[in-house]
Amino acid sequence: MPRKKKQRKIYVFDTSVILYDHNAIKNFEDNDVAIPITVLEELDNFKKGSDTRNYEAREFIRIIDKLSEKNSLQKWNPINGKSKGKFKVVMNGQSPTNKTDSIFGTNKNDHKILNAALTMAQEEPDARVTLVTKDINLRLKAKSLDLNAEDYETGKVKDLQNLYTGKTQVDDVEQELIDALFQEGKVPAEDFEKITFHPNHYYILKGKRSSVLAYYNPVLKQMERVEKRSCYGVSPRNAEQTFSIHAMLNENVKLVTLQGVAGTGKTLLSLASSIEQRKEFKQIYLARPIVPLSNKDIGYLPGDVKSKINPYMEPLWDNLKFIKNQWPETDRHYKRIEDMVNKEKILVTPLAYIRGRSLSNVIFIVDEAQNLTPHEVKSIITRAGENTKMIFSGDIYQIDTPYLDEQSNGLSYLIDKLKGHELFSHITLEKGERSDLANLANEML
Repeated sequence: MPRKKKQRKIYVFDTSVILYDHNAIKNFEDNDVAIPITVLEELDNFKKGSDTRNYEAREFIRIIDKLSEKNSLQKWNPINGKSKGKFKVVMNGQSPTNKTDSIFGTNKNDHKILNAALTMAQEEPDARVTLVTKDINLRLKAKSLDLNAEDYETGKVKDLQNLYTGKTQVDDVEQELIDALFQEGKVPAEDFEKITFHPNHYYILKGKRSSVLAYYNPVLKQMERVEKRSCYGVSPRNAEQTFSIHAMLNENVKLVTLQGVAGTGKTLLSLASSIEQRKEFKQIYLARPIVPLSNKDIGYLPGDVKSKINPYMEPLWDNLKFIKNQWPETDRHYKRIEDMVNKEKILVTPLAYIRGRSLSNVIFIVDEAQNLTPHEVKSIITRAGENTKMIFSGDIYQIDTPYLDEQSNGLSYLIDKLKGHELFSHITLEKGERSDLANLANEML
């Protein structure tokens, strides 16, 4: 029997896909990619600037320029030598049966991209034409016009329900093993026959008479007791916070991620643990991505650069003030933090301001990491030099950027990809400790 011919697939890119991943064109195997001319026009508006999306736009333009070389972009060009996939730039077109202007009303760039995809579908009736976009509403518009549309899946965490938490509760543990952890502080991992071990994983072990917090040391292949430890006046209030502090103080762990809702103590614990280790590092960087309100550039805000970014950095300063105010102003601990800030031993900064720098001998805390793309997270980590420790914290369900979600953001991606590595540790914090009122809002509203 003759083999059935595989249906050709053509994917039409929206600008949002390219700004998310400039290498997206290379991730569609042997299928073809069409780029509407309007997308190139929009990329032209993004090519200048120091933001990550500006970098993505510039890199994609360079890729297209290199791939096309002397060929016409109105003809199908090979994407690379390893696959049979091709690409070309397509005009917006004007589908006579699906004129978007008459349906949606205004002559928007999104509608021009839709028209390009609809025209491609008419010109290639035997192919399956699909619009690929990170814009949920644009996908809905496409589907309302009976056009195939899907999200860009590369970098997405497939099984979010089973995202790694970094901790496990184990019941019915032999009481002798728990007693040994209390007495000796460590027990060979092989003595725990019922437990599957993962590097730097944390355990709540419960026996008949007592329970203990423990950690699997992948270097020494043993289970070790985790004791509650205060960091610069901040004490853990639950097992998850205890695990978090242990991970951040562990000299063998170079990368820590903390995931949890507002009020679970992610930023406070990160900063307190970093100050506790101040003698081991030259500087403490506390950074966060700036996500302007209504997706407007911060340039529209009044004042100089410092005035523009201060509102976005205020939550970080609030945590620093909380730690400092554990002592009276005359206390040496209070004065030490003041001195560290004045001498820029502690540096609170927008994330964009460290792009391109090499980070050596520092602790680098990235707050609100769920607002970063996987590529941005990778770019930050690759800046790590000698004796650098990085901490990424955030809530994957509270995303402020329009083209990311709980599956495609950089924090989820990082947790999923690095679980089980000896340099990495993660804790999901679930219990809010800010106040009873904050807990009520998280649970009931």
